Amino acid sequence: METPLEKALTTMVTTFHKYSGREGSKLTLSRRELKELIKKELCLGEKMQESSIDDLMKSLDKNSDQEIDFKEYAVFLTTLCMAYNDFFLEDRK
Repeated sequence: METPLEKALTTMVTTFHKYSGREGSKLTLSRRELKELIKKELCLGEKMQESSIDDLMKSLDKNSDQEIDFKEYAVFLTTLCMAYNDFFLEDRK
């Protein structure tokens, strides 16, 4: 039986692969795939402007290949987790 943390990890991986490979490599997200993932899977996606998605893509795409690989995606999720943690810490003050 999966623990809650294992379920969360599985969800992170399966969500990446749900969107990757629709355009190009099955192992990366294009800008369009990243945008779709953010808009459909994250509440903050509804509020993001096109320019914000462009900025996010540029900041995540460390090797400048115009695609987001799993490692770059994991950095994005880690950053989100840190922001969520900061939010909850502020809320407890």
